[in-house]
Amino acid sequence: MNRTIEYMIEKTDDGLRVEQFLRRHGYSGQNLTEIKRMPKSILVNGEHYYMRQLLHAGDRLQVCIQETACSEKIPPVQIPLDIVYEDEDIIVINKPAGMPIHPSLNNYTNSMANALAWYYQSQEKPFIFRCCNRLDRDTSGLTVVAKHLVSGNILSAMVYRREIHREYLAIVRGHVTPQSGTINAPLARKPGTIIERTVDWEHGETAITHYQVVKEANDHSLVSLKLETGRTHQIRIHMKYLGYPLIGDYLYNPDMEYISRQALHSHRLCFPHPITGTMLEFTAPLPEDMQNILL
Repeated sequence: MNRTIEYMIEKTDDGLRVEQFLRRHGYSGQNLTEIKRMPKSILVNGEHYYMRQLLHAGDRLQVCIQETACSEKIPPVQIPLDIVYEDEDIIVINKPAGMPIHPSLNNYTNSMANALAWYYQSQEKPFIFRCCNRLDRDTSGLTVVAKHLVSGNILSAMVYRREIHREYLAIVRGHVTPQSGTINAPLARKPGTIIERTVDWEHGETAITHYQVVKEANDHSLVSLKLETGRTHQIRIHMKYLGYPLIGDYLYNPDMEYISRQALHSHRLCFPHPITGTMLEFTAPLPEDMQNILL
């Protein structure tokens, strides 16, 4: 994937080395090491520069990213993608339920990564899979994928700093009481299994979920959930802990009367663009299988 990122050097950055400037803009040490290996990757006013050379106010700095490798263990497969947004740095996808994010032992050719590999191969572009907010296979909705090493690193740092804000919609049976609140219950792996998680006050990691009922219909509640942390199965466990497990959840509440997968949808993503800093916000409507429950 080729990408040229351009910066105009302001007075506040006068006298910085190239590497110092780029570190201030979110580039990691590994990013800088990889970029240095690329031919003529740093240009200042059209001339090749080294990372230790100085910048001056008014300079035009260009970072020329040239990635030629592909993710070797992700075979391209022609699968439709619902692309919500795409530019030179990121791609936002509305993932359907039932599609894994990446290949695994029993899902080697039906993942979102396989579909993206095909999408970029058809454009004759190399593809390295860098998904920044992973969803469970049966959770539908929005996820963001970085298109090169710099946007990938910056988005990962945003996740760590909790700068990517996520809102989910879930459906549970009954009338949720209280109708809004915060669930603060630490999560850990359930003994005897590598998949399931559980609330564990002694050994668990901090997990915080804010919830709000947005609609009640057909003896079910549609609940909005916002995450402060991103633990595995966090929403599914927290809602069960509250006493209102998600319907259709084969692991934690196999209530399959109305839906055959956990009724959970990644509805909204909001985050600053990794390169420009512009705030972005995306929403994906409730999928049909969840809408039908509320009719």
